[in-house]
Amino acid sequence: MPVFEYGDKEIDYLKRKDKKLAVVIDKIGKIEREINPDTFAALVSSIVSQQISNKAAETVWGRLYKLLGGITPERIAGVKLEAIQSCGMSLRKAGYIKGIADAALTGEADFDALHTMPDEAIIKQLTKLNGVGVWTVEMLLIFSLGRMDILSYKDLAICRGMMRLYNLKELPKQKFDVYRKRYSPYGSVASLYLWALSAQ
Repeated sequence: MPVFEYGDKEIDYLKRKDKKLAVVIDKIGKIEREINPDTFAALVSSIVSQQISNKAAETVWGRLYKLLGGITPERIAGVKLEAIQSCGMSLRKAGYIKGIADAALTGEADFDALHTMPDEAIIKQLTKLNGVGVWTVEMLLIFSLGRMDILSYKDLAICRGMMRLYNLKELPKQKFDVYRKRYSPYGSVASLYLWALSAQ
């Protein structure tokens, strides 16, 4: 699997902009996070993973892959809703996955064109789909499209990492946005380190 690509340019920028983040970057070193360039499969995977543990998500994903022989809109459209549900998910989630496949097939969501679109346009297009929220699309932007400037206020671990980094009791959106501007245009790289910090 390919990994999220960043290097000295991004690291040096963030370290220059934020001394506290610089300490964390030096301590942790280079972070390698796998990405899945198949945006359709990556979105289906994120629906599968919603509100369940990583281990459970891996099991369900394995069953879904075995059922379909590959995660494509055509293959999902070709099986019944109940067959998808029987992989170990709720009927609602199975419905979301069917809906995403339908949107891909009708062109309502153009997965092939996503890599050419700006971040905001992708968020706008994909959040029209049932079961797909802003956070889900933000994760897709990082871990499928490799976008450089995503820092999600809707991600609890990122907020937790930020509060730990700056020793904050609370993190209102205004305060968060100050840091987001500081990290820009490399917010995604900062996200990697804030996740790592929140997990320590």
